[in-house]
Amino acid sequence: ALNIPVRKITVSLPAELVEFADRLAEQSRLSRSQVMSRALAQVRASEEERLAAEGYRFYAQEAEEFAAESSRAVAEAVSHAG
Repeated sequence: ALNIPVRKITVSLPAELVEFADRLAEQSRLSRSQVMSRALAQVRASEEERLAAEGYRFYAQEAEEFAAESSRAVAEAVSHAG
């Protein structure tokens, strides 16, 4: 098993979320801490995926603009050379 550093914290949650976490823990045979940890890990993975997609869209737009400018410059150079 991996030896991942763990910190013990105190968190205040609405009672209904604690009850939900406890039901999930019981159903999946995990501890409450493991359920909370997995839930946060999923949120983090989702956020990282969102940021990666946002970055991809930004750089795709940048590449598209560069390609458009380049093709205009090439067309202009060719027309002046002819």
